[in-house]
Amino acid sequence: MQSRQVIVVGGGLVGTLTALLLAKQGDSIHLVEKKPFIPPIKSAAFDLRVSAFSAQSQKLLALAGVWDCLPKNRVCAYQRLQTWERGSQKLCFDSADLELDALGYIVENRWIQAVLWQALQALPNVTFYEGRQVSHINNSDSAVSVDLDNGQQIKAQLLVACDGGNSTVRQLLNIPVTAWDYRQHCMLVNIKTDSVEQNITWQEFRETGPCAFLPLAENNASLVWYHSPQKIRQLSGLSNSQLKEVVIAEFPALPFDFTVEDKGAFPLIRRHAQTYFKGSCVLLGDAAHTINPLAGQGVNLGFKDAECLVNLLQSSPDLPMSILLKRYECKRKPANLLMQSAMDLFYKGSKCELDSVRWLRKGVLHLAQNSGAVKNRVMKYAMGL
Repeated sequence: MQSRQVIVVGGGLVGTLTALLLAKQGDSIHLVEKKPFIPPIKSAAFDLRVSAFSAQSQKLLALAGVWDCLPKNRVCAYQRLQTWERGSQKLCFDSADLELDALGYIVENRWIQAVLWQALQALPNVTFYEGRQVSHINNSDSAVSVDLDNGQQIKAQLLVACDGGNSTVRQLLNIPVTAWDYRQHCMLVNIKTDSVEQNITWQEFRETGPCAFLPLAENNASLVWYHSPQKIRQLSGLSNSQLKEVVIAEFPALPFDFTVEDKGAFPLIRRHAQTYFKGSCVLLGDAAHTINPLAGQGVNLGFKDAECLVNLLQSSPDLPMSILLKRYECKRKPANLLMQSAMDLFYKGSKCELDSVRWLRKGVLHLAQNSGAVKNRVMKYAMGL
C-alpha cells in the first residue's frame, strides 16, 4: 500500500508521539504547530508542567525509541504510592509487591516533547509547519485538506487533531462538547528540598480538595493543591517565601525543609467531545477529552488514544477511513468516559462532608488496603498492565 499523507495538528506530547509512530510506519507526516519548538536546557529549573507516566506510557515511549534519550537528571521513578483521607488508614502501593521496578515516572512535559520532536526532525518523511495555525478545513469521508494562516494548503487522507482542550480543529469541524467547570482551581508549586530524591508520590483528600506530592529528579518536587478559586488566587499573590509559610501551616506535613522555586495555577474544566471523528478528521488527547487531573491520567489516556489509532491504521490499511475511525471511537470513547466518570465520582465523593459519606470513604480505604491481591490487580489495571 502507498504511504498515507497524514496531517497532525498539535506538536505537544500526544501529537508528536502519534506523528512519530505513524512516520515510523512509513506514512508521510505534515506536523502543524502554532508555537515554534524551542529545545529545553538541561541546567534549567524544573518546569511546572510535569506528568506521571504510567508503565504502559513508558513502554510506548520506549517503543518509539525516545525513552532512553531523556536526560537522567530529569526523570524520577517512584516505587511507592499512598492515598488517604485525613484521619483514615492509608491505601499504600509498592512496586515490589507487583514485581516491577517502578509504579511510574514523573517527567517534565517539555522534555518528553523535546525527545519526540528531535526524533521527528531526523526523519525524511516529516514536514514541519512551525508557527502556523489551521484557518479552514475541507473535509470528506475520503480526503481532507487544510488552509493555514499563511495561505498554504495541505492535502491528506487523514487529519489527526491533537491541539488541546481548546482545539481549533474541533471548533472548525463544529464538533460539540459536553463540558462543565469544577468550580475549583489547582495550584502547582515547585520546591527544592534539603533531602535526597524521593521515591514516593502521595495524595491526601480533604473537603476543600486533594493535596498531592510528586517527586522530581534529584532533590526537587512538585506540590499540587486543589482549592476554591478565591483561595488559589490568594496563594498566587504571595511571594515564594510567604507561600512557603502557608504550605507549612496548611498543606500536609512535609518531612524536610524546602524552598519554593516556582508556582502557577489553572482552573479545572471537564470536556468530552460528543463524537471523536468527522469525515477524515479524528480527535485525540485533550482535543477529545479533558479529565480531572487528580489521578494523573490525562496524558496516559492521550497516549492510549495514539496507540489505538496507530494500531488500527497499521492492522487495517485497506479499510475505508470512515470505518476505521468509527472503530477507534468505539474503542476509546467508552474507556475515556469511564475514566472521566470514575474520577468525577471519586472527586465529588472526597469533598462531601456528610458523616455517612465520610465513614463510607474511610471504610472503602480500609477494605482496599486489606484486599491483598485484588488491590494489586487494580493497580496493574490502572498502570495499563
